Amino acid sequence: MALLITDDCINCDVCEPECPNEAISMGPEIYEIDPNKCTECVGHFDEPQCQQVCPVACIPKDPNRVETHEVLMHRYRLLTAAKHAA
Repeated sequence: MALLITDDCINCDVCEPECPNEAISMGPEIYEIDPNKCTECVGHFDEPQCQQVCPVACIPKDPNRVETHEVLMHRYRLLTAAKHAA
C-alpha cells in the first residue's frame, strides 16, 4: 500500500528530500504523496525513509491503497527503468 500524509503534518520539509522516488511534494496546504510513485521505499531501503524522519509521525500506510510487496517492487522497477531511460 502507498503511504499518505495526514493533516497532522507541520510542513517541516524533512520528508520530501528523503523520498527516493520523488513521490512527495507540497500540496495546497500540506505535503502529499503521489501513490503512483510511492513504493514505501521497497527496492531502495528496508523501511520508508519519510516515516523515519517525520518528527510528528504523520505518515501512515494508506488503508485505501492496499498493495503487496510484489506490487510495490514492480512499481519500483518501472520507476527506476523510466528514470534510467530519461
